[in-house]
Order: sequence, then C-alpha cells, then structure tokens
Amino acid sequence: MTHDLVTALRPLLTAEAAAEAYAAGAEPGDLEQAVWLRLLERLDAEGPPLDPQKWLRRAVRSEARRTRRRSRLEQPYAVEPAGDGDRDPEQLALAAARGRALRAAVRRLPGRCPRLMEALLSPEDLTYREIAGELGISQGSLGPERSRCLGCLRRLLTPEVAAR
Repeated sequence: MTHDLVTALRPLLTAEAAAEAYAAGAEPGDLEQAVWLRLLERLDAEGPPLDPQKWLRRAVRSEARRTRRRSRLEQPYAVEPAGDGDRDPEQLALAAARGRALRAAVRRLPGRCPRLMEALLSPEDLTYREIAGELGISQGSLGPERSRCLGCLRRLLTPEVAAR
C-alpha cells in the first residue's frame, strides 16, 4: 500500500515542490524530502490521507511557508562561531593557508569574477543588491554570473587540491 501511494504521488510531489521552491527560497529536493517525511509520519500515526493529492498539495505549501519563515528568522553570525576559538596553532595556520590559496585562485579568475568573488567572500556579508550595486550589474544577472565564476574557480582549484 505505501509503495503504491509513494509511486502514485511522486510525479505530483516533484511538480508541486518545483513550483513552490523558488518563492520559498528552497531547493525543490529539500521540500520533497520534508513532505515525504511528513507523509511517512502520518502513515505511522493515522494511516493514509483520504485524499492523498489534496493532502500532498497542502503539505508542500505548508513546508514552503515553514521554510520562508525559518529563512526570515535566520541571521548570519556577526563573528565566527564560538567553537572556532579552541583550534590549535597548526589548525589556524592550515586555515590561513587555505584562505590565502583561495584568495590567490580568486585573483586568477577571468573578467568580473575576481571582484564578484571578493564581494561574496567579504566578511561584511553583503546582500545581492549591495553586490550588484558595487559591481554595476543587474541583481538578476548576479546569480548566473556567480555560478559561472564558481565553476571557473572549481576548475582552477581542482588540480591544486588533487596535487596535495
């Protein structure tokens, strides 16, 4: 019974999660996972819903709302988490070396990528709007540009990481 229900609901859940994810600021897969968990918990406690499709749509929207609320409440750390203070000198030196290697790789990136990555790595935790204003590009093009730059950075760092 459970397998049949899951098989029947999978396409609907995939479509609903994809439709709600962007507005919620979440990944569709994360929404799907949360809804599957809710369904399994419900099956354990109460059995299958009377109208599974209706239940699923409501569950997806509920999870999307929960995700939006959570993201509004989350605040970035003003300083590094307290757990970082007990690192020994060797760990601190290795972390500093990784930071220098990352910054050196960022400087070797093409085009606007160095400025964009420096803004993203800034300890000031700039918003997309602030970064777009600083770079003189539209806020909408910032995400694709960031993805392209991260891809370049990944290709630059892969040989260095593999060599170690």
